[in-house]
Amino acid sequence: MEWKKNDRFTVTIGDLSEDGSGIGKLDGYIWFIKDTVIGDVVEAKVMKTKKSYGFARLERVVVPSEKRIVPACPVARQCGGCQLQAMRYEEGLRFKEKKVFENLRRIGGFNNLQFVDENGEREGTGQDCGASPGGIPFYPIIGMGEPWRYRNKAQIPFGLNKNGEIATGFYAGRTHTIIEHDDCLLGIEENQKILAIIKQYMRENRITPYDEEIHRGLVRHALIRKGFRTGELMVCLVINGRKLPAADKLVDKLCKLEGMTSISYCINTDDTNVILGREIVDLFGPGYITDYIGDVKYRISPQSFYQVNPVQTEKLYGTALEYAGLTGTETVWDLYCGIGTISLFLAQKAGRVYGVEAVPQAVADARENARLNSLTNVEFFEGRAEEVLPRMYAENHITADVIVVDPPRKGCDTACLDTIVKMAPSRVVYVSCDSATLARDLRYLCEEGYELEKVRCCDMFGWTGHVETVVQLSKGEIQSKKIRVDFS
Repeated sequence: MEWKKNDRFTVTIGDLSEDGSGIGKLDGYIWFIKDTVIGDVVEAKVMKTKKSYGFARLERVVVPSEKRIVPACPVARQCGGCQLQAMRYEEGLRFKEKKVFENLRRIGGFNNLQFVDENGEREGTGQDCGASPGGIPFYPIIGMGEPWRYRNKAQIPFGLNKNGEIATGFYAGRTHTIIEHDDCLLGIEENQKILAIIKQYMRENRITPYDEEIHRGLVRHALIRKGFRTGELMVCLVINGRKLPAADKLVDKLCKLEGMTSISYCINTDDTNVILGREIVDLFGPGYITDYIGDVKYRISPQSFYQVNPVQTEKLYGTALEYAGLTGTETVWDLYCGIGTISLFLAQKAGRVYGVEAVPQAVADARENARLNSLTNVEFFEGRAEEVLPRMYAENHITADVIVVDPPRKGCDTACLDTIVKMAPSRVVYVSCDSATLARDLRYLCEEGYELEKVRCCDMFGWTGHVETVVQLSKGEIQSKKIRVDFS
């Protein structure tokens, strides 16, 4: 059958895609349908077609899956930020585990992965996952006890609604259309109060929100952060101008909120989709807030990269620290280290830690964070990991017992991986936000003599399709009978 736009059809959802869209098949043709759940029978409308697959919009759920729930957020479907909110949380965890598992098998060639329990004991027969005796243990995902209000950071756009009123909310998926909503259930409760204050201040002082189509208007975004352990709040307005009018009035209003520690504005006059500009003007407070992960204290400025889920971050970093297997004497390199979050965690147990980060402000924050925690066994280098590490190895003959990498979504550069192989640390701990590039990089390292020892996912972003993964590799021999990867 040749499908045309706006055609309607009924289909059963049999699987989910990487981004959480439902997958249904009709006569061999594959349909991707957002906001559906495995087991749903749905009516959908054709939006776009390709040769062997197409995209359709959910019109109605004919027969709901037993895995389906009513989303807690009233704009979950329009917003699109929580791709899995119509699915039971436990089912979302299973989806994330399966996504990582299948990418490691399909892209990485790790065909003997084996689901195990917390104690490392094999689950069931293992036949469903194709595992064999002596397989690579895939430990249970670390889920959240309460998967709401976990985000310590929000970047909220401003605009005008159809009535010409100031609107805040979140962009609909793959658009710059603001879905009005002041209380995202993933964010802190203070967000709603802060936005109400900003909008009142804007109305009273006749300050207009930014219109990106004509590049006019002043207020672009509000960046809000909270230290979960300290209770400290930060507000940074991103503006399309050099000055914020009547700034003292805004400060007076915001300072009435408990915990308000830092108020500033960020100048971004570029015609761009990038949220933050380079220049920050402090209006109140030191220009940063502080928070803790475990026993380590961090200074967080508006431009700092800091994990948005501090409760799960402690579990993620604890797993990375466990996989590093430190005894107190090791030399550790932490690549793509940001503001030193993992580096300082590792420095509590290592002999010496070296962090590498490309963003100058992040390196400055990392050094300050080391000073803040009186950690003298850690040093930070500014530059791209794929340039700094090979240079340090070639010029200074550096060595490493353990290398930890936490790269961006694109994964590690080949030059970086090559140098890791040459340095031959006994263990590599890879923290990844993208299991496809993780699988690619693991395959490369294992082809060069490393063995994949264990895998564990951590749910840092509940109700979304995103997941973090931590793996441990050890130095082995390519011809060893212990080799645990099949590249056939």
